[in-house]
Amino acid sequence: MFRLIDVFWAYIFIAVLILVGRFIRQRIRILRSLYIPSSLVAGVIALLLGPSVLGAIVAANNPASPWANGLFPEAIRTVWSQSPSIFINIVFATLFLGQSIPGWRMIWRQASPQAAFGQTLGWGQYVIGLLLSITVLTPVFKLPPIAAALIEVGFEGGHGTAAGMAQTFEQLNFPAGKDLSLTLATIGLVGGIVAGTWLMNWGKSTGRIQIERQTEIDLDIEQSKENQINVEGHSDIEIARKYLFRDLLIDPISLNFGFVGLAIAVGWLIQQSLILIESLTWGMGEGFRLMPYVPLFPIALIGGIIVQLLVVRVGSSYMISRPLMERIGGLALDITIITALATISLTALGENLPAILILSVAGILWNIFVFIFLAPRLIPFYPYERGLGDLGQSMGVTSTGILLLRMVDPDNRSGAFECFAYKQLLFEPILGGGLFTAAAPPLIARYGAFPILLLTSGMLGFWLIFGFWNCKELQKDSQNDI
Repeated sequence: MFRLIDVFWAYIFIAVLILVGRFIRQRIRILRSLYIPSSLVAGVIALLLGPSVLGAIVAANNPASPWANGLFPEAIRTVWSQSPSIFINIVFATLFLGQSIPGWRMIWRQASPQAAFGQTLGWGQYVIGLLLSITVLTPVFKLPPIAAALIEVGFEGGHGTAAGMAQTFEQLNFPAGKDLSLTLATIGLVGGIVAGTWLMNWGKSTGRIQIERQTEIDLDIEQSKENQINVEGHSDIEIARKYLFRDLLIDPISLNFGFVGLAIAVGWLIQQSLILIESLTWGMGEGFRLMPYVPLFPIALIGGIIVQLLVVRVGSSYMISRPLMERIGGLALDITIITALATISLTALGENLPAILILSVAGILWNIFVFIFLAPRLIPFYPYERGLGDLGQSMGVTSTGILLLRMVDPDNRSGAFECFAYKQLLFEPILGGGLFTAAAPPLIARYGAFPILLLTSGMLGFWLIFGFWNCKELQKDSQNDI
């Protein structure tokens, strides 16, 4: 157990670690060149100073030393161990708050090719993972079948989703799943930037990338978040917002945090309603129950969409500021990453190192294959420019995708940013931390790897067929317009 003062000092340590991580990142060139976020550096530092590294070294020489469990007291580590599954709810609740949501016709026209491409990447990661589980991971390395979900959780979901899924893995008797998925997320983040940069240079040298870069740009992950597509509003909204804050005597970030809380509350009500419905229908008695294994964060995303639509409907959209929502979500994500990495079990990683390498290589090769061979068949216009963002997202986080887009098309002449932003509405609620990401491990544990392989293969086939057809239709429409 811990006290409130332990919580206070736990996050004071986080604040100091962020500053140290930023300082180290700025002075080590390879970290800057790979666009490694400061939170990732801070999390690794916390891991090195904890019981798994510093504590183990000290204990080996002097077990009675006060540093035998690392630099941080046990109460601090207990707070950190519970933080990722809490703060990830804030991250997902802010994804669509303050976003301008256009009509569905416009969203569909611009986002449908990107959605087909992103869904192909995501469902394929499940197919690859399940095939590996059936042939190698379970029979050779004795991992449970739910290890098949690790590629999508770590690569498509990223550190936040991997941390948020920790409780689900524990409930399914696979506690090492958290450590393995976090490691895969780190490999995916670095691999996404390296592979994305290499593919961008390859595309330019072979003429596949049509946009010529006009300006040199040097972005890091934190700065790239400021370039996300959002419509902040016009002068009348700015004036209304100014009077609002003056009349209510409330800090803007406090007001916006209130909407985050409302979105999470709406998501919680939806979650509890689904649990109740399930318990009264197919889950009654000895029936299979799925919802108790589904964490709150993907449903908090839906809660955020509902709150955003409501404030727009009542004409109060000026009350939510997209830049502030990005700051709130960014802080929560940094805390999620640092605390998740700080509590990784290196013992679990050492025991499963071959499996991690197999999953990593298979996931990276699949993503590169889809980008090179399927992007021009799924995305009708500027396929490699627009596909680069989804490649980055499928191997790290959304910011990685945006970073690669800014590198390949800084002036947005391909329209990739709008397509990438609108695609999230058709993608995030399902994969990359969405409902199926949360549901996949319990489904695999309940029905086994082979039935879920059939399901995911069917979804992969559906999106491929739809994507090929949709790409041709959009090309025809464009020729008719001319």
